[in-house]
Amino acid sequence: MIKTKKKFGKGLFLVNALAIVHRGNKILIGKRKLPDPYIKKLTWSFPGGRLYHTKSLEDSLKTEIKKKTNLNVKVKKLIFARVWPARKEFLLLYFYCEPVSGKEKAGEKFTEIKWVKPTEVKKYFTTNVDSFIMNFLRKLEKKP
Repeated sequence: MIKTKKKFGKGLFLVNALAIVHRGNKILIGKRKLPDPYIKKLTWSFPGGRLYHTKSLEDSLKTEIKKKTNLNVKVKKLIFARVWPARKEFLLLYFYCEPVSGKEKAGEKFTEIKWVKPTEVKKYFTTNVDSFIMNFLRKLEKKP
């Protein structure tokens, strides 16, 4: 990786796709196995993970959600991208998703999953939730 970084001169990002899985008036979050090897403060998070270079963004995200929650989802749209403030090498892509099948259960890297009201993530997350994402969650909570 160092040789590649030197070759391009600017470095590379570790890209993670995260899903805001929305059903009814709730979203799905998962409690991480601790400690997280990259972000020590991380406890609860949106399901997702690193992308596969052999798959599309959407297929990578669907695979990661299935492994972590046992749900099959429809990826509706990319809603936001940002660099993680604490670890600037992490590029996070946030997608809005809806479940289409499967019975949710905690899987890879999650010890527990739960459906919560969108704005309740602040009660669970021990890391920063971007203001854009919080505004998006507020709008979801107001949806009929």
